[in-house]
Amino acid sequence: MSRYIRPRLPGASIFFTVTLRDPGSDLLLREIAALREAVMVERCRRPFAIDAWVVLPDHMHCLWTLPPGDADYPLRWQSIKAEFSRRVAPRVPRSPGKQRRGELGIWQRRYWEHHIRDDADMQMHLRYCWADPVAHGLAQRPADWAFSSFHREVRAGLLRPDWAGTAPNGTFGERDSTPRLIA
Repeated sequence: MSRYIRPRLPGASIFFTVTLRDPGSDLLLREIAALREAVMVERCRRPFAIDAWVVLPDHMHCLWTLPPGDADYPLRWQSIKAEFSRRVAPRVPRSPGKQRRGELGIWQRRYWEHHIRDDADMQMHLRYCWADPVAHGLAQRPADWAFSSFHREVRAGLLRPDWAGTAPNGTFGERDSTPRLIA
């Protein structure tokens, strides 16, 4: 069995795709308040900057920058997933097998990460976050999707509400490999 070793670069900017175990679930949207609280709790414990975040029904993408001298994003994800799971556990049905093992089985065990290489790579991944709800057919334009840091950028005057840039080709860890272009 191969053993994946995650890079550990202090102060890195990293793009993530984190997915629920049940594809097609809408748990992340139904429990958006619990997700926000789990992230807030972890940011109080172990700070990190959120450069972008978009939450879709069964997965999310985000772009973080860790503090200088800190490379421990795996612990942050473990804590966010655990905190979210504890908060939603009473409302999530479990199979008898999961109950016997004491598992909730909400998340895929792994997540996909990509360390940002340069400004162009950062811009590509920011655009990907903002455009992904459109690519999935969940919104007509990024401004129409409520669960995105896109709105923070608009409020800060960094993006126009009618922004409709292109998402990069490729899937960034998603199952659908269809190239995506925003018109």
